[in-house]
Amino acid sequence: MGTTARTGTHGGVLRESGELFALTWAVLRAMPARPFQVREFVQQSWFVASVTIVPTALVAIPFGAVVALQIGSLTKQIGAQSFTGAASVLATVQQASPLVTALLIAGAGGSAMCADLGARAIREEISALEVLGISPVQRLVVPRVLAAMFVAVLLNGVVSVVGVAGGYFFNVIMQDGTPGAYLSSFASLAQLSDLWIGEIKAVVFGFVAGVVAAHRGLRPAPGPKGVGDAVNQAVVITFLLLFLVNVVLTAAYLQLVPPRGM
Repeated sequence: MGTTARTGTHGGVLRESGELFALTWAVLRAMPARPFQVREFVQQSWFVASVTIVPTALVAIPFGAVVALQIGSLTKQIGAQSFTGAASVLATVQQASPLVTALLIAGAGGSAMCADLGARAIREEISALEVLGISPVQRLVVPRVLAAMFVAVLLNGVVSVVGVAGGYFFNVIMQDGTPGAYLSSFASLAQLSDLWIGEIKAVVFGFVAGVVAAHRGLRPAPGPKGVGDAVNQAVVITFLLLFLVNVVLTAAYLQLVPPRGM
């Protein structure tokens, strides 16, 4: 009995993983296909931005403050206050901004996309599109995934700017830092590739969040409870995948791009 249950669980995990990879491949193949759903893309971009921009701005300020205060305290203990600006800004641009953006895209935008697709699925709108010969992936999923990627890039820029400004304020005003040292250390150690890796992470995270939300939204259990369960599963799966992808991208970046010295 126990062996059968474990086998069924493992089979379900493998099946879900296979379906997720299949949907990912289908989305990648459908992206360059025509006709492109411009109106759907614009609507979804506005929708995702409207539900994420305010929470992103509110989260970015305390997040940047925590990073700045923690790093400022650490550099003060080891007598390296002149590197506070570089450490704070690089930590915000490379790691904090993409992750904050991804978590909000997944938690707010992705959950909303999953609920929308799930509601369409239980009303059999997805099946109706397939009967009419219309690909649900090209018609519904691709615009939503591209919207998540597009908004993620924009929000990543917002979080970077707000986080850096907040870090500057808390370090200079609250920890009696020197504005010149803060800016000069950042200019000495930072490089353009640090910004690029942050934007690349935002694009990849937006893609992952959109695909996972679509995957769970297209396959909910029957009834409204099934849609709610699908939303919860989509958020949890997205969070796990985002942290895994972040580790891989960060390790690859640190291996391929040499750090800049003083």
